[in-house]
Amino acid sequence: MEGLKGKVAIVTGGATMIGAAVVRAFHGEGTKVVIADINEEAGKAVVKPLGKDVLFVKTDLADDAQIAACVERTLATFGGIDFLVNLACVYIDDALNSTRKDWLDSYNINVVGGVMMLKAVRPHMVNRGGGAVVNFGSISAKVAQTGRWLYPVTKAATLQLTRNEAMDLAGDKIRVNSVSPGWTWCRLMDELTHGDKAKTNRVGGPFHLLGRIGEPEEVAEAVLFLCSTHASFITGTDLAVDGGYSAMGPEMAAPAIPKLME
Repeated sequence: MEGLKGKVAIVTGGATMIGAAVVRAFHGEGTKVVIADINEEAGKAVVKPLGKDVLFVKTDLADDAQIAACVERTLATFGGIDFLVNLACVYIDDALNSTRKDWLDSYNINVVGGVMMLKAVRPHMVNRGGGAVVNFGSISAKVAQTGRWLYPVTKAATLQLTRNEAMDLAGDKIRVNSVSPGWTWCRLMDELTHGDKAKTNRVGGPFHLLGRIGEPEEVAEAVLFLCSTHASFITGTDLAVDGGYSAMGPEMAAPAIPKLME
């Protein structure tokens, strides 16, 4: 994709399965990448095969000092910042049983952490003549899901936040968009199924028009598109990377009317 080679990106949550796919995709396009994540072991494992143009900086998004240190390391190593991908999140969700601390911790990382990172990188994007930000929403932001309150609500907040950020940063030539993945092969699904992707497809596939879950690399391609010059007139937009999940509706893809005639 055009407009990525030689640029610099920070990817929060870049040690996760989807985050790692974003990092590898950027690297493949010649972008220098900083992984900002709390998981040092996983983060360094992502860096190892990619070489000197990818840097891991252990970063807790609940700590402004660590955010500032990450930005400073990025500048010292790569000389600037062009892109920010806010992917990091926590999955704390016990619906009505969740505590006040659960709610605050969830918002602190899933929403506020990304804002604080954007606040820290903004002047450096301005120095480069602008930039692009991609926040991570979710299909969970737009529908009700049994037993899930905190994660969907923070993702819904992220979609509104994206519009607000896009409006106020347009004058800085910083575009802000979001992606909302459908069911995508990720750490949570891997752990819940003990690595059984076929089972995940059997359960999640019927919720998507394409009949399967997504791959991390498919989400990564959408992120790169939104950062590239191909998306130069796109800002304040949510891109659904969901295999048709949000288009389907409650009847799914199975013919319903014939069942009335059985």
